[in-house]
Amino acid sequence: MQRPGHIGSYYAASARAAPARPALEASVECDVCVVGAGIAGCSTALHLARAGFSVVLLEQHRVSWGASGRSGGQALFGIAAGQAKLERLIGAADARAVWEVSVEALALMRDLIQRYSIECDLMPGYLYTAVRERHVRELHEELAELRERLDYPSVRYVPRAELRELLATDRYLARAAEQHGARIFEATRATAFSPAGAQVRVATPGAEVRARFLVLCGNVYLGDTAPPLARKIMAVATYIVATESLGPERAQQLIRNNAAVSDMNWVLDYFRRSADHRLLFGGRVNYSGLKSFDAPGATRARMLRVFPQLDGVRIDYAWGGHVDITLNRAPHFGRLAPNVYFLQGFSGHGIALTGIAGKLVADAIRGTAERFDVFARIPHANFPGGAALRRPGLVLAMLWYRLRDLL
Repeated sequence: MQRPGHIGSYYAASARAAPARPALEASVECDVCVVGAGIAGCSTALHLARAGFSVVLLEQHRVSWGASGRSGGQALFGIAAGQAKLERLIGAADARAVWEVSVEALALMRDLIQRYSIECDLMPGYLYTAVRERHVRELHEELAELRERLDYPSVRYVPRAELRELLATDRYLARAAEQHGARIFEATRATAFSPAGAQVRVATPGAEVRARFLVLCGNVYLGDTAPPLARKIMAVATYIVATESLGPERAQQLIRNNAAVSDMNWVLDYFRRSADHRLLFGGRVNYSGLKSFDAPGATRARMLRVFPQLDGVRIDYAWGGHVDITLNRAPHFGRLAPNVYFLQGFSGHGIALTGIAGKLVADAIRGTAERFDVFARIPHANFPGGAALRRPGLVLAMLWYRLRDLL
C-alpha cells in the first residue's frame, strides 16, 4: 500500500521526524490487535503493552495521520453533549461518572507527557468566551453547575473588562507504546475482521492478524471495515490556519495569559498561540462533504473578524481534517462482540478524552470494565436518511444552528 505523508500542517512541519514503521507483510498472532494509530489507539496499545499484553497496532497511513494530528490542540474537560443532556440519556449517577473520567483524562494526559518526556509545548489554561448576551447567562449557569453540583472549583468567571485585557479582540504516545513492546505497522489497512470463538481474525491487504481481542479506534476512517459503527457517526470537515511567527511581543498582545480559547457558538472559533509565537486559528466547518470552497480563505476571514489587527499577516500553514460526531454529541464506546471493542464519536472533545478512553478499554480487557461500561450505556441512534440522505439532512439541521449563532 502506498504510504502517504502527513498533511501539510504546522504540527507536521514543527515536529521531530517520526520513524517510518513497516507495513504488515506476514501474518502474526498477538493478545490484542488495535486498529487506528491516533491518540485513542496509541493509548490503548500503550496501556495494554505496559500491562504485559502482546499488542499489534495497525494504521492505514501514518501514526497520527487522522484527526489526532490535525486538531486544534485544545484539551478540555467534559464532553461535547454537556452534562444536562448526558443526565437525560443515562441518569445522574452515570453522568457524574463520565464527568469524573473527563477530569481524570486531563491528569492522565499531563502524566503521560511527563513520564515519557513528550515534547508537545503543553500550556495550561482555557477560556470559554461568550459572543452573545445569552451566552453570558449560560456561562453563569455552567459555572454554578461546575462548582455546586460537580465539585469543580478550578474555574472562574472573567468579566468583560478583564477579558479585554487578556484577549486583543472586541504525537508521541506511539513511541511510548513501542518502548513497552507494542508492534506498530503503518501503511496497513484493516479491511475486515471476523470473531471466531476466542480469537479474532483481522484481514489486511497483505497478511492477517490473529488476536484474542480487537479494539477499533479508526473513527470515520474505518468506513466499510465496520458498517454498524459508520452508521452512528458523521465525518465533519474542520479547518485550521497558522500565521507566520508574530514575535513574542505581538503574539502576547493577542492572548496575554496564553490560554487556549473557544467561543460558545455552535459553529465556533477556537485559537491559541504556538511556542514559536504564531496564532493557530480554527473556525470553519464543512458539513456537506463538498470541497468546492476556499477553506483557508474562509478560515482566515473568520480569524480577521476576531483579530482585525492581523490583516496583512501571512498564513504559513493551512490544513483540515475530519471530526467524527455522533447524533447526540456524546462519545460512543462499546463492543461488537465479547472480544471486539470500539472507541469513536469524540465530537471535537478528543485531545484529552481519547487518551483516557484507551486506558478504559485496556482496563476492560484486563477484566475491570465498570468505567468503560458507563460509557457503553450511553444510547446512540443512527444518523437518519440512510447513505443517500444522511448528509443533506445534517446540512439542513446545521443551517438552523448557524442561524441561531447569528441571533
